[in-house]
Parts: sequence; structure tokens; C-alpha cells
Amino acid sequence: MKSALITGITGQDGAYLAQLLLNKGYEVYGVIARRSTDTLWRLNYLGIKEQVNLIEGDMSDLSSLIRAVQISNASEVYNLAAQSFVGTSWEQPILTANVTGVGVVNLLEAIRLTDPTIRYYQASTSEMFGLVQEPIQSETTPFYPRSPYGVAKLYGHWITVNYRESFNMHTSSGILFNHESPLRGIEFVTRKVTDAAARIKLGVQDKLHLGNIDAKRDWGFAGDYVEAMWLMLQQDQGDDYVVATGKTTTVRDMCEIAFKHVGLNYIDHIVIDPQFYRPAEVDLLLGNPTKAMKQLNWEPKTNLEQLITMMVDADMKRVKGEVQILAEVQ
Repeated sequence: MKSALITGITGQDGAYLAQLLLNKGYEVYGVIARRSTDTLWRLNYLGIKEQVNLIEGDMSDLSSLIRAVQISNASEVYNLAAQSFVGTSWEQPILTANVTGVGVVNLLEAIRLTDPTIRYYQASTSEMFGLVQEPIQSETTPFYPRSPYGVAKLYGHWITVNYRESFNMHTSSGILFNHESPLRGIEFVTRKVTDAAARIKLGVQDKLHLGNIDAKRDWGFAGDYVEAMWLMLQQDQGDDYVVATGKTTTVRDMCEIAFKHVGLNYIDHIVIDPQFYRPAEVDLLLGNPTKAMKQLNWEPKTNLEQLITMMVDADMKRVKGEVQILAEVQ
């Protein structure tokens, strides 16, 4: 039986990847940082919490990462751990650099020192393109990150390439464009919108405050994108791949889909709030997934409308449950 180790297993991508690997017959291990709050809700949501093996560790602690690699006896390691909220990266730039950037080389060193034949996946991001240098971004588009998060991810990306070229290790980076799901954190704009649509429809919220709703993003479904991660580590050589839908949509259009699904007009409920503007905005992201489609035989299966309605339906169910519990308490 193959064994895999996932950092960031309690996040959106980690949970979906764990589910995919379990379905493929893997023994799945996950590195989990000690927290006082419940971080396992996504694994519970997918019904896989009892099927994964959790190991305490931290991306800033090399010894704990070496221990996790040894305990898991993994042949594949997927690094999905990060301080991943772009907005927070301006408020906590050093934490973001340590976890999202230096954490990568810690994990690569843990692998190199334990077993350099282990195959490694690095979660890179379209935020590395930032102030885009080409209208459609591919693996050869120059990077120009516009946030401490993007800068930290760029270090993680290049150190992954460097270990591939320096030590002949099987390391791959997936340059993933925005990918969402019902497991997305509430602080991300898509989930903020779908949750608000549900709450406004059910009468427990009045308005939704947003920043730049004319920003354009290439949005896909996280459940589709984790398959590309797995496919990268099945190739003969490590490489870098853009994972995207190849279609871009404004936040405004995404809002329209979400609110329309519950019979509302988004214009009646959205307030443009300057406090949600980024210090340095990324106006347009649009990925070219041709390489991933050709070399990995991968393609996105879920379009934006299907994705947003799936998320709204999940949030309607969640909020109805909250309202019911509140009513019972009162």
C-alpha cells in the first residue's frame, strides 16, 4: 500500500486530496499544528476524519517535519500548508514568510535528509503572477507578486525548482489559480458571497460589504484541482504546471450567480466598502492550463455556475441548521 503525507490536511485542498488518495487506496498521513479551536471540521464534512493518521508538527520546526516524514514512511509528500489568506499577509508578513516561504525549504530538507527519492508536490499559486505581465498566464509568464503572500509563495516555488535541479529530486509545483468549494474558509471572497446570499435569503443578514467587485479571477473547483496534484507525482519527472479553467469572471458576475440562485438581485444587497480594497490590487488572473491538459491528461470538470450553486446550497443548509439551533435555544 502506498503512503502519502499531506501538510495542510485540515484545509480545503488537504481535505479533498486526502479523500482522493483514500479512494485510490493510499494510507494517508497529515501534519497538523496544535490549535485550541477545532480544525478538523473539513475532514468531518467529507466523512474521512477517522481514516487519516494525524501527526503533530509545524512548518517552522524542521525536527517535527523529519519526524512526520519518518513516521508516515511516505512515498509522496504534498505541501499544502501556508498562511494562505492574502489580506492577512500584509498584517502578518513575517509569519507569512516563515510558514509559506521558509516552511517549504524546511520540508524539502526533511525529505532530502530522510529519503530523497520521495516525490514532492508544492502548492504554488497564481498570486505569484500578481501584476500580470501577459494577458493569459502560463508556466513561462514572468512573476510579479503583489502581496507578502505572493512573495513568500514565489520563494517556495523557486526553492522547489532548485531542489529538483540541485539534488535530482522529483519535485513538482502546481501553479493553481483560484479554486473554491463548500469547504472554503469564510474569509475568502467566494465563500463570503455564497454565505451572505444564504443568510440574506433566510433573513439573518441584511447587506454584504465587498471591495473591488470588478477584479477578475479564474475560478475552479478544488475537488477537480487536487486530481492534478496527484497526477503530477505520477509522472516520470518533476515539473511545473498551471492548473486553471482558462476562463475569467469578475467578482460582480460571481455575486450575480450566487444571489440569483436564491432568487435575489445582488445589486440590492451589496455595499462597496473601501476597507476591503487591497493595498496593491491584482486586477486580472487568467490561466492557460494547456500543459496540464496535454501532459497530465487533466481537465476541469466543474464550471463556475455549478461551483457557485454548489457552495450556495451548502451554505443554505448550514445557515438553516444554525437558525434552527438558535430557535431551539430561545
